[in-house]
Amino acid sequence: MLRLYDDQHSGNGYKVRLLLTQLAIPFEYVPKVTKRGETRTPEFLAMNPNGRIPLVESGAILFYFADGTPLFPDDRWTRAQILQWMFFEQYSHEPYVAVARAWLTYYGMDEERKRQLSQRQKLGYDALGVMEQHLEQRAFFVGERYSIADIALYAYTHVADEGGFDLGRFPAIRSWLERVKSQPRHILITARC
Repeated sequence: MLRLYDDQHSGNGYKVRLLLTQLAIPFEYVPKVTKRGETRTPEFLAMNPNGRIPLVESGAILFYFADGTPLFPDDRWTRAQILQWMFFEQYSHEPYVAVARAWLTYYGMDEERKRQLSQRQKLGYDALGVMEQHLEQRAFFVGERYSIADIALYAYTHVADEGGFDLGRFPAIRSWLERVKSQPRHILITARC
């Protein structure tokens, strides 16, 4: 059986849990609490020298399991657009929205984080603004259908308030969040499955 090493608060792990659950792919959930250093042990580092969960980069896992399903269709142009939004999530969204959330909710604020927080939040709001503008005329990110692009962006966006972000400013994002939440076999970020 597939084994997923994950921290239930990780958006990157949640992406994989949500996809596997929605595709009805059985897996064993193996909890690892990153805050307690459980991904920095010699045993874990032997599996992933980067010490991160999930063991393989979450976008790669989404691509692997969604390939050949409606969540990642065969059309090359659609696939390219999905990947474009997944790369946006990793480079323009996650470093700001997810990091602010991690600092404020899980790891605490030292002086350096306090100094960087307002810039992280500004850049997070910039990313949310790009998403809002895109979603004003669309139900989902690509091709008017739910895809792994939506899963990737949903993971940290739906808990952005934990990073100090006010989603009240983004009605299109809020409507999209509800559409994603209404997908079959949706689970909460804290679900261990």
